[in-house]
Amino acid sequence: RGALRREVAALAGAMRAAGIGAGDRVAALLPNVPETVTAMLATASLGAVFSSCSPDFGDAGVLDRFGQVAPRWLFCADGYRYAGKTFDGLARLPALLRALPSVERTIVVPCLGDPSDAALRAIPGAQRFADALASGAAEAGDAPRYERLPFDHPLYVMFSSGTTGEPKCIVHRAGGALLQHVKEHRLHCDLRPGERIFYFTTCGWMMWNWLVGALASGAEVALYDGSPMHPGPEVLFELAERERIDVLGLSAKFVDACAKWKLAASERFDLSHVRMLLTTGSPLAPEGFDYLHAHVAPHAHVAPISGGTDLLGCFLAGDPTAPVHRGEMQVAALGMAVDVLRADGSAAPVGEPGELVCTRAFPSQPLGFLGDDDGARYAAAYFERFPGIWHHGDFTERTPNGGFVIHGRSDAVLNPGGVRIGTAEIYRPVERLDEVVEAVAIGQPWRGDVRVVLFVVLRPGLALDDALRARIRAEIRASASPRHVPAVVLQVRDIPRTRSGKISELAVRDVVAGRGVANREALANPEALDQFADRPELAR
Repeated sequence: RGALRREVAALAGAMRAAGIGAGDRVAALLPNVPETVTAMLATASLGAVFSSCSPDFGDAGVLDRFGQVAPRWLFCADGYRYAGKTFDGLARLPALLRALPSVERTIVVPCLGDPSDAALRAIPGAQRFADALASGAAEAGDAPRYERLPFDHPLYVMFSSGTTGEPKCIVHRAGGALLQHVKEHRLHCDLRPGERIFYFTTCGWMMWNWLVGALASGAEVALYDGSPMHPGPEVLFELAERERIDVLGLSAKFVDACAKWKLAASERFDLSHVRMLLTTGSPLAPEGFDYLHAHVAPHAHVAPISGGTDLLGCFLAGDPTAPVHRGEMQVAALGMAVDVLRADGSAAPVGEPGELVCTRAFPSQPLGFLGDDDGARYAAAYFERFPGIWHHGDFTERTPNGGFVIHGRSDAVLNPGGVRIGTAEIYRPVERLDEVVEAVAIGQPWRGDVRVVLFVVLRPGLALDDALRARIRAEIRASASPRHVPAVVLQVRDIPRTRSGKISELAVRDVVAGRGVANREALANPEALDQFADRPELAR
């Protein structure tokens, strides 16, 4: 911690000397490395506002975000590594900087090696990260000098996924983010000073901000940059063993994949120190609970969490003092007036899916959106569906145990015969089949109604035939209902997902309907969309 404080103080000193102060904007196009944490903390100490993107974003995606932010300083990497491949980060910078005229200085972090002087001269205003530290170290001292600012002073500009258009720039206050994260880490995750926490994330997802926020609870934060599946799915469990992680966070899809691989992590690695297992990104199926309990950390508390970039935290979280019920999130987060409403605004009874809402203001509620001076876009995003009530957009059900089950995003809900069906209700049974790696379901308008169309990714070397289609339909019928059974089942090689790893059901729906996807650049694998276009099976 002493070394981190000194480094943050030195960088903040360099930034202060360059005139960076309260309200200025700073951006980072960096992988998940220690220098990114240093840049964020130094920015925060000055009262400046921090934004970050993962370097795997294409140029258009970066400019969609940073172009709105107009940062004065830009932190970037000379490159990064992913899944055994090396990607250059310097060649793109001159063009990016021409499109970002607000940038006065570019700080280059050496993730691949020390860039040459000639390479730096090609980048306007470039400076090595080490040189920036050295320039600010002389007068910095051993700890940062923090500007005293109001609770509501902005700290972060976060970005929506942008799959339906230009990303929203969501402004979050410093006090709200701090209070929310300390509450969630200390109370919901039972994270204790001196313990170690890890969550798989990139700097383009709010879980990075959430993870780094654990420093405020006196915890040590473990960082990992790269593929969670390279060279194999055991890589994150190796990290957890090596670093003796106490609170381990994984994506639900990663858990599903490990279960499919039949990875017996607890037999191969010493995970005895893992006390809390967190998941997010999508609903964790009951079988995911079973896998974590049987094959990862049988002694650990399993706690799926759910919230989002919009609140920089959780609406639903764990309770380390209460029993875990497989397939459920345990509780509404403390201080969050969470409810589930019917379409008419009345409270949905236990067992009836409805809309997840928050009926009162909360500390990490955004200050607003950049460029939305009259607040109209902000109000439309959260308060249009139920006036005066935050509508989060998750199709959710209360359980008799006091917990919650999320059935999918409300805007992706299927509606065959007028019955609302969450997509997770279909994914859970179909992904139990050994042959199926992953699936995505959409509703297709058909003869005055809506029919369910299911796309499946199968294990390598397998082909979808009528026998497997019948098994898929039978599994869904037995586990859910006849209304859940897809009218059409088709095979695809890959499923489009956002850069935070979430399946983009709306993008699939738009392509099937013959509509263009508003912002393909927001997807991690936009080429996957091509498999869904002009399928003759969907015209009959």
